[in-house]
Amino acid sequence: MTIRTILVDDEPLAIQGLELRLAAHEDVEIIDKCQNGREAIRAIKTHKPDLVFLDIQMPGFDGFSVVQGLMEIEPPLFVFVTAYSDHAIRAFEANAMDYLMKPVDEGRLADTLDRVRQRLTEKRGVEEVEKLKEVLAEVAPEAVEELAAADGGEVSSNRFEKLINIKDRGQIFRVDVDTIEVVEAAGDYMCIKTADNTLVLRETMKDLEKRLDPRRFQRVHRSTIVNLDQVKQVKPHTNGECFLILDSGSQVKVSRSYRDVVARFVH
Repeated sequence: MTIRTILVDDEPLAIQGLELRLAAHEDVEIIDKCQNGREAIRAIKTHKPDLVFLDIQMPGFDGFSVVQGLMEIEPPLFVFVTAYSDHAIRAFEANAMDYLMKPVDEGRLADTLDRVRQRLTEKRGVEEVEKLKEVLAEVAPEAVEELAAADGGEVSSNRFEKLINIKDRGQIFRVDVDTIEVVEAAGDYMCIKTADNTLVLRETMKDLEKRLDPRRFQRVHRSTIVNLDQVKQVKPHTNGECFLILDSGSQVKVSRSYRDVVARFVH
């Protein structure tokens, strides 16, 4: 697997230094180098790289503006590189793979590339499955259902989040989705509840649902999503409603209109 990479920095020496460090990684192919945000947007749209190392502070379009300028296309993975640590929160809000401080430490760079490789492997696996389904749909439609039922679920599940970055009270929390018990909506905010913490995420429930594996996270109320792996008991209630008892002892009310959905997963 080759990681097609673009470097973006207004300082030539910074690009040279990063290029030297990346030379130790044979699977990284630098396909372009840009010195400002406008160049970067054009290069990314033209070359469609896998990975972009992106400086934050640049004249004109800064690194965050570059990310915003690519909203209409499928973006590459971004690693922000900067001399200023106070941009870290915004970097994670922009869903960056990582945030590296200048001068870039070789060990930290290696760790970052390991995560990039894992993410790209997962992404390409999903793409291959989807292409196979498209071909099968044309030449053997009856095989599509068999493929969906086959033991390939693990590959497609990789497109869902395993960690969610949440900015709360001026800090960045990296929450393992396995630990999430309940998600409750409050307008454009989500309350993410684990056994020992509650964090607030600025995101709509519709958008968050796309990031979570629906085989594990199901809506049980108009404003509530529950992690079905955390459910240990179903307790009947009046009017066709019920409560889910979680491993932590918490209770989640299931409205009648969602009871059938939950019944398919909880036995």
